[in-house]
Amino acid sequence: VQLVESGGGLVQAGGSLRLSCAVSGTIFSPNTMGWYRQAPGKQRELVAVRTTSGTTNYADSVKGRFTISRDAGQNTVYLQMNGLRPEDTADYYCNMASFWGDFWGQGTQVTVSS
Repeated sequence: VQLVESGGGLVQAGGSLRLSCAVSGTIFSPNTMGWYRQAPGKQRELVAVRTTSGTTNYADSVKGRFTISRDAGQNTVYLQMNGLRPEDTADYYCNMASFWGDFWGQGTQVTVSS
């Protein structure tokens, strides 16, 4: 299983970015796919996840600003990030969790300038 993220970059505060994560290989179902982030000197934290049945969960800090979605084939997950803040600066990691294992992408960097 391979997860490949894309879409990170540098953006000014208030701007938007869209992260994508494509999964290749065996996709175990049911599963939960989502995004976590890790800022320098901090622990990795959940940003947003979405199950194959459509249930979502967001960190309080991103509610109302970020939206997670999955394509119809359930092998790509997106994170639309609006109203970005400097505190959103971090490495963002894609994750697929299932009964058969927990898989991570290599991460994509998001930097929000003030």
